[in-house]
Amino acid sequence: MPKFPSRLFPLILLFLLFPSLILNAFLLQRTNKAEEGIKVLGVIDGDTLVLDGKVRLRLRSVDAPELDFCGGPEAKQELERLVSEKKVAVKEQIIDQRGRPMGLVYADGKSVNEQILTSGWGRFHSDITDEKENLKAAYEKAKEQKLGIWGPKCQQTENTDNPKCNIKGNIDKNSDRRNYYFPGCAQYNFTIVEKDMGEGWFCSEKEAQKAGYTRSKTCFTPYVP
Repeated sequence: MPKFPSRLFPLILLFLLFPSLILNAFLLQRTNKAEEGIKVLGVIDGDTLVLDGKVRLRLRSVDAPELDFCGGPEAKQELERLVSEKKVAVKEQIIDQRGRPMGLVYADGKSVNEQILTSGWGRFHSDITDEKENLKAAYEKAKEQKLGIWGPKCQQTENTDNPKCNIKGNIDKNSDRRNYYFPGCAQYNFTIVEKDMGEGWFCSEKEAQKAGYTRSKTCFTPYVP
């Protein structure tokens, strides 16, 4: 192993630590900027905004409907109302499993994450943050009061728009398996069509199957239109 003069050790140590010092300074600057406020450039959907520097940021603990699902446009409008043309503070930033930045967002000193859940236009996604209990409470209250996606527009047991199309499409949250149920199936009366999750009504088994749904194993009798 080569030997170095002892007088060179401080220089070698400084050389090794220099990149780390630069990185820490950069992260500290980013953190301070996030605390002071970052300009919002736009809103993608009900749980994603674009910050200065064209950085996309998702709201932690919040899942808003896709834009083409029930409640999607309303969720986006609510987020726009809360953050458009404002500077926001971002705290507890992390990267999700897909490499996307997430954080708790504050506008006018109030939690944007909590306000989306309070309005009912988002689902609570369990996450370990300082605001977990507040966010969960806001979600549960909106659900209890049937606000936003929890209202009859997005949560349906009957197809009031077209009663003849009475086949329920249901997506299992654990396996993502898509089943459909019709009157006579064992679970039909208890199945809720959650349109904010992409579930829907079908007029025939062929239509349901074309959409990727499979007849539930609890359906023992033929479908009678």
